Amino acid sequence: MSAEAADREAVTGSRPSTPPQTSWFEFLLDPSLLEQHLQKSNPDPSPVQLVIQFLEQASKPSVNEQNLVQPPVDNRRNRTLKLLALKVAAHVRWDLDVLEKGLTIPVLNMLLNELLCVSKVPPGVKHVDLDLSTLPPTTAMAVLIYNRWAIRTIVLSSFPEKQAKPGPHQLNMINLVQQEKELTENILTVLKEQASDSIMVLEGALNIKKDFYIHTLHTLDLLAAGPSTANGETESSTAGLRISADELHCQVHYDLGGIYFQQGCSDPSAYEKAQEHFCKTRELLTKLSSDPLHCHLDEKRLAGYWSACRALTGSSDPSDSQLTPYGLINNLIKTQNYQGLIDAFIKDNVMHSLPNNFRHSVQLELLHRVQQGDRALEEVCHKLCLCNAVHDALEGQVLSVRFQQLLLKPSKHTISFLLEVCTKSLDKEHTSETSRRKMALFLKNLCERLEEVPLAYMVSSHKLFMELLTDEEKKTLLDQMRKRSATVNLSAKPLPSFYDIPASASVNIGQLEQQLILSLDARQIRQILIELHGMAERSFWRVNSKWEVPSDYINVILAIKDNLTRDLVYILMAKGLHCVNIKDFVHGRQLFTACLELVTEFSPKLRQVMLNEMLLLEVRAHEAGAAEGNTERPPPDLVSRVRGYLEMRIHDIPLRQVVGEECVAFMLNWRENEYLTLQVPTALVNNNPYIKLGQLLAATCKELPGPKESRRTAKELWEAVVQICSVSSQHKRASDGRVSLIKQRDSSLGILPRSKFITFVKKLREPLVLTTLISLFVRLHSIVRVDIVNEVTAEHLSIWPSSLANIQSVDVEAVAVTVKELVTYALTLNPNNQSWLITQADIYFVTNQYSAAMHYYLQAGTVCSDYFTKPVPPDVYTDQVLKRMIKCCSVLNCHTQVAVLCQFLREVDYMTAFKALQEQTSHDSMDSFYQYIWDVTILEYLTHIHHKRGEIEKRQVAIKAIGQTELNSSNPEEVLQLAAQKRKKKFLQAMAKLYF
Repeated sequence: MSAEAADREAVTGSRPSTPPQTSWFEFLLDPSLLEQHLQKSNPDPSPVQLVIQFLEQASKPSVNEQNLVQPPVDNRRNRTLKLLALKVAAHVRWDLDVLEKGLTIPVLNMLLNELLCVSKVPPGVKHVDLDLSTLPPTTAMAVLIYNRWAIRTIVLSSFPEKQAKPGPHQLNMINLVQQEKELTENILTVLKEQASDSIMVLEGALNIKKDFYIHTLHTLDLLAAGPSTANGETESSTAGLRISADELHCQVHYDLGGIYFQQGCSDPSAYEKAQEHFCKTRELLTKLSSDPLHCHLDEKRLAGYWSACRALTGSSDPSDSQLTPYGLINNLIKTQNYQGLIDAFIKDNVMHSLPNNFRHSVQLELLHRVQQGDRALEEVCHKLCLCNAVHDALEGQVLSVRFQQLLLKPSKHTISFLLEVCTKSLDKEHTSETSRRKMALFLKNLCERLEEVPLAYMVSSHKLFMELLTDEEKKTLLDQMRKRSATVNLSAKPLPSFYDIPASASVNIGQLEQQLILSLDARQIRQILIELHGMAERSFWRVNSKWEVPSDYINVILAIKDNLTRDLVYILMAKGLHCVNIKDFVHGRQLFTACLELVTEFSPKLRQVMLNEMLLLEVRAHEAGAAEGNTERPPPDLVSRVRGYLEMRIHDIPLRQVVGEECVAFMLNWRENEYLTLQVPTALVNNNPYIKLGQLLAATCKELPGPKESRRTAKELWEAVVQICSVSSQHKRASDGRVSLIKQRDSSLGILPRSKFITFVKKLREPLVLTTLISLFVRLHSIVRVDIVNEVTAEHLSIWPSSLANIQSVDVEAVAVTVKELVTYALTLNPNNQSWLITQADIYFVTNQYSAAMHYYLQAGTVCSDYFTKPVPPDVYTDQVLKRMIKCCSVLNCHTQVAVLCQFLREVDYMTAFKALQEQTSHDSMDSFYQYIWDVTILEYLTHIHHKRGEIEKRQVAIKAIGQTELNSSNPEEVLQLAAQKRKKKFLQAMAKLYF
């Protein structure tokens, strides 16, 4: 599309014409329309959307004369709508994958119950009591489809599901969403209660060897025609779409396998039943055609189920090695065939069939067994580590830390095995040049890393080394090794007798203390402390001055009588806190878990302290992930623990305010406004300023945008913030007898000091909360800064008071600094928020920083117009914003820019434009901006003024600009608007280049 066409589209708002969507009632009026619609390649609305529309209309409650809501009427219209929904489902061949993906549980439940009804399933009789073999084919199939859906729904409901949080514009939908959620839970409860019956029905169907038939559009049309004409044909053995017994049995086996696998969590024997059904599924799948009518399986999921069942049941099968590499590796581990495992890893270095993370997880599993005491596996772990290192090198991955540790003191056997793995990991016939080069770099780096020269010579003399490295690389490496060899010989033990002196106890203690400082392994820390306490009777928690525990906890820890336990608790907590501060949450979690296990045995108070610190760790870990772009909501367990902390009423537990502070920030960031507003205990609100502040923020945000009544909660927040920004004053008599007023800035009158308030605010990320605070401070700033004439703009300013009773007590400088800090911080989180950008620009404007103001005004325009390729919305570039941009350009002596911007106003400001163009000196490009002027009056004035001044060249530029045909006043309005739009876009892009 050309630029002109794009501009034309932007001006006129036109878009390519699309055929109108067919409305649901049109299918009622024309019975033949549905089949025609469904035959389209991409029908709009889609089949599942049609089902939703038909059932929604059919289930709408009615209102009687007394204005009371009544259940849906059973009339011809509603029956036809339900039948239409069934016909759509018949069109997709009752494919539950399609229906489950597009329909909610309540809608699909309604659809399938209607299927049971029209299929004449005997009402009031349990499905398990029916003999399917004696029922009409379509009736039996309806029962099977319903019960298949029942167990599939139970399985799907057990998977974790991310709940969508309604935004501010969706708050009126919360009740509907809640009703649907409750209805879904009720249906699931019934399905779970009847799960055993559904399983029995489906298992009974596996004994029926004849073909099955399902309803089609034709059979449903016969039902609509009336019972007298339909009964004979629809109940015959060949009515409907024929589904072979093998195809149905394959699908039923798969669904039964899924429900048994889900039940295996509580009943391990169910895994064996699941395995049997999946085995049958695989057998039957080979008999079916490539495109079966009714059987739709996810073969990858089936393979995953099969592998999982085999791993969980521990069964073996000769064909296992032909299924998946995972099954082979699992069998090798279970049978303790570790040599086979190593061989498989070496073979995979060539095949690359196992993912990196899986290979490393196998190594970690065996390493865990070694740590549990199985020392026989230590060598196996070393060999797997070497295999993984070669694999990582060939994949171009970073080599693991454990491999680097192995190279610190390797044995000759280790290097020999490593070279063997390298040799076997290259397929001589099919290896690419890239893989050969990566292996060469690996061997080269290995040579350079080995400190023992004999081992380095062992690598450099290997056949593979000689083949892969170039002559120049080999020569350079050998020269380096000769130099290292000479250095080692010169410095080899100059004072042999010194090494024979036995180490003293103080040297051993010093070495142990150094290990204690460096270690992050809780078991190792405990072992070191045991050894230290066996060597000296003193406290070791003071070994490192950097180990800091909050003062709230010091007395509780030092009250522990046992010296070893006291040292261990203190050090574990101090190291864990340090890890949390540097965002090493993995080690922090391990250290806190070990400390929690330790204190649980003897101190309920310290146990609660550790639970609180672990909660803080999890909150910070989740917030750190969110700061890096992870938008996943926190798990319900974490939200529940945060609520539990905020509601905790244990009096003798030492509490750190930072835990409450971060919990409140966490709840605000994830929009738990309902909880903060209504459910936090009053006593806690009064005792913890952060909870009080959080409650006020939540209450204000919850009612935005709201009626005038919402100003009550906003006023409470306003008063709290004003107090935070106020300072106490006292009178002091000077030596000459005069009394002066002294403001004490360090003495805050608010619920918390301003510095702590700013720290708390910088833990918030939720845009609505930040917008509310920015709005509040902008209003406060405009009231207290009496020296500023122009006001800063922001959203929701109307909810705040317009005056302040005790304005003298407010620290004006503190308000000014806070509003700047707040907006700057908000823009670091989202630099594309146009409201915040306009506010930042206004702040610079009212403080006479015009160049910076222009930068942010233009940036606000770019983010909402794709760098001015689209028109800037009029609610962003309002007349006030444009006039401020004009003022900025005028002060900066960019007078031609002023004239161009005057055209952007709703009514062109000719007086300002003419006055600007009269200026003799301008710091902008002057006539180079004439191409952006589309107002003919301004161009005529330019021609006149340049003629008057005798500026021939500039006059020619203006004449050229005015002579363009698209600016002819006789043109249609659309052409004139298009010309203006094109010049606006190019001018703003040119301005952006100047100010960005």
